[in-house]
Amino acid sequence: MRSIWNGAISFGLVSIPIKLVNATESHSVSFRQIHLEDGGRIRYRKVCELEEKEVTSAEIGKAYEEADGSMIPITDADLASLPIPTAKTIEIVAFVPGDRIDPLQMDAAYYLSANGVPAAKPYTLLREALKRSQKVAIAKYALRGRERLGMLRVVDDVIAMHGLLWPDEIRAPEGVAPDTEVKIRDAELDLADALMDTLGEVEMSSLHDDYRAAVEELIASKAEGKTPAEPAAAAAGGGKVIDLMAALESSVRAARSARGEEGKEEAEVTPLSSRRKRAPAAPKQVGGKKSVSAAKKTAKKATATKSTATKSTAKKSTATKSTSAKKAAAAKKAAPKKRASA
Repeated sequence: MRSIWNGAISFGLVSIPIKLVNATESHSVSFRQIHLEDGGRIRYRKVCELEEKEVTSAEIGKAYEEADGSMIPITDADLASLPIPTAKTIEIVAFVPGDRIDPLQMDAAYYLSANGVPAAKPYTLLREALKRSQKVAIAKYALRGRERLGMLRVVDDVIAMHGLLWPDEIRAPEGVAPDTEVKIRDAELDLADALMDTLGEVEMSSLHDDYRAAVEELIASKAEGKTPAEPAAAAAGGGKVIDLMAALESSVRAARSARGEEGKEEAEVTPLSSRRKRAPAAPKQVGGKKSVSAAKKTAKKATATKSTATKSTAKKSTATKSTSAKKAAAAKKAAPKKRASA
């Protein structure tokens, strides 16, 4: 990858020669302006307002415009004479936990590459120190004519730097939050949680730009002289939410259907109100006496039934024993008569 800036990281008294490389790239499809009548390119020319004539790049300089419209010329020599200690140095000023950095401050991302063999060891030392401390480095650097703030962190085996906005460049969110008082019910939160659980996590590398793919397909189709296919009707979305609960329930069903989880028992969403109705009813103790009395009557009835069954079984057993005893006595009496007749 081509470097866009060469300099050094200042790590205390250690200097690490590095190259700055863009960590991101834009894949957006670019368009040109054309004259609709004949397809000719539309170009913009740089014209001096006072002389009303086109000027070349060599004739163009910089100036600061004051409130009254007057211009104060600023030359490259003027800017070069300014005392910027970070002109060719990424100066580390502190090490802080990563969660101290507000994502709102994040700007462009770069990779820092060790510039030459001698830079390999101090580069690796800083990388490993960042890993072990689980912190990020806050640094100042100069790029494209201005001093900037940056954050150094480890990505795989490389030190990456994120440009940061200065704290005074972050606007306060005044007047952005709803200014009306809103009450959220537990049932609505339950459904929101269910929707979040259903959507779950995603492998970031699997995400892609569907719009860009459609634009590229359109361009390829027109380049071949084909008529572009009619776009599929977009699903209705947005608009005014009439029933938040219904919208949440529909969202959960749609998300589960998309994941092939529709109809699964464990995927059912039960609002709080329904959960309360389905829960097994405990004996009510309103006033205390009626419910306790009913419970006692039921227990008494069950005991009586059990007692009756036990008595019936005992009676049958006694009757059986009595019959057996009578038969045995009769048999004993008849035995001597048989021996006598023999």
